[in-house]
Amino acid sequence: MTEAATTSDLSALRRRLSDHLRVVPDFPSAGILFQDLCGVLAVPSLVRDIADAMVAGFRHEFDRVVAVEARGFVLGTAVAQVAGRPLVLARKKGKLPGPVHSVEYGLEYGTAVLEIQQGAMRAGERALVVDDVLATGGTLEATAELVRHDGADVTGHAVVLDIGALEGVRRLAPDRVLSILTV
Repeated sequence: MTEAATTSDLSALRRRLSDHLRVVPDFPSAGILFQDLCGVLAVPSLVRDIADAMVAGFRHEFDRVVAVEARGFVLGTAVAQVAGRPLVLARKKGKLPGPVHSVEYGLEYGTAVLEIQQGAMRAGERALVVDDVLATGGTLEATAELVRHDGADVTGHAVVLDIGALEGVRRLAPDRVLSILTV
């Protein structure tokens, strides 16, 4: 897929995603319909096409890719490679060495802490935040806060899947969100 992806290219990509997506009821807890992207990540050409679409969606208007732990690492690495941009990791508490910025945030089913190394972003740089699924938006909102700790800006958020009913896009406004597929 090239930067000039057409609507038919995106429609075909969405169909391919749907073919490899698995919904797991009651995981990790009762009432949750977990969107399992393991089948998507198992298809190298599909991961590459997702990365191409994410880069094209932001037309290289970013200086760094910030990937969110854990599946966001896979996608963020692919996006950084396609775009030729450096990769920054947003990790769970205690996983990064050196001084870090930390943010505690709420999840659909609890709380968590994300961290980014201090100085990973420079003032004025533009970051594209990449993750697999957008649910309520708490994780991406926390990641954006981490990016801004060093004076950098968030160009936007790129995800494979948006769970539309949970209104994560609304929570992230006015930040731009690109999702390949909305369920």
